Amino acid sequence: MSRLKLFSLDAGADFAGRVAAALGEPLARHEERCFADGEHKVRPLDDVEGADVFLVQSLHREQYSSVDEKLLRCLFFIGALRDAGAARITAVMPYLCYGRKDRRTKLHDPLPTRYLASLLEAVGTQVVVTLDAHNLSAYENAFRCRTLHLLSEPLLLEFALGRLKTEPRPLVVLSPDEGGIKRAEKLRETLSERLGRPVSSAFVEKYRQGEKISGGTLVGEVRGAVVLIVDDLIASGATLSRAVEAAQRAGAQRILALASHGQFSGDAFADLSQLPLEAVAVTNSLPQLHLPQNFHLLDCAPLMAEAIRRLHDCGPVSELTL
Repeated sequence: MSRLKLFSLDAGADFAGRVAAALGEPLARHEERCFADGEHKVRPLDDVEGADVFLVQSLHREQYSSVDEKLLRCLFFIGALRDAGAARITAVMPYLCYGRKDRRTKLHDPLPTRYLASLLEAVGTQVVVTLDAHNLSAYENAFRCRTLHLLSEPLLLEFALGRLKTEPRPLVVLSPDEGGIKRAEKLRETLSERLGRPVSSAFVEKYRQGEKISGGTLVGEVRGAVVLIVDDLIASGATLSRAVEAAQRAGAQRILALASHGQFSGDAFADLSQLPLEAVAVTNSLPQLHLPQNFHLLDCAPLMAEAIRRLHDCGPVSELTL
């Protein structure tokens, strides 16, 4: 494969810098300019002709840029990379926006996951890498280009093992809704194997009508147990709050929460801090500036760097997705 070039937009430079350090490659230079009318320009400054180019960029809202603005800049930049002669362009997006609306639930509902895939492919993206997509099947089926789905499970598992290795009480892995049962079950199996002891499973019923969440019945036995709640995303914290309250009512003794992505929108920190949560752990796929005391950040930059290294060296990559 041709030489490697690693880019990031300004908004994601901190995380991309961690990836670059783990990879042993410098971040390539680029230019971003904003004009008085609100339009912008973004272009590579380093030569990318014939290069294997990786753009590291999570797509999320920040204080000074919306999700849509960041997405548009990425699309324009990928187009500029293609026009500049890049041999291959890989979009490394630890957090991929619009992943939660992956199917129609009402008449004439849009399918943003599919539209996002079409946009990325249209500007020249040949490979898309993400971390723990909300719906793996929808993610893989939306794209026609090559996709790579990385798992945060090893990071979450090591955190859990550090907390539970000497725990004598029963252990339960709990999914906060039915949609996450498979994800929780996979971590439960590995946790049980690593600890050499049984780990039970449970889930909480959840129903959504617009922005309103209902349900809350816990299915499974957690009385006297240590409960590990596993999810892909903590956004407003409403789903996690319901799961914690259900586990507490059912008699859980310790409650911890693990999630791939920590969005923490609105009053999530304040609301979650009021709950009997011993610890909350998320990866740094989304930037976290001021985490409360019992919140923990797990670095996924080395995982991204290893995926880039293996893609550039032509494999094996599948080991990172199992």
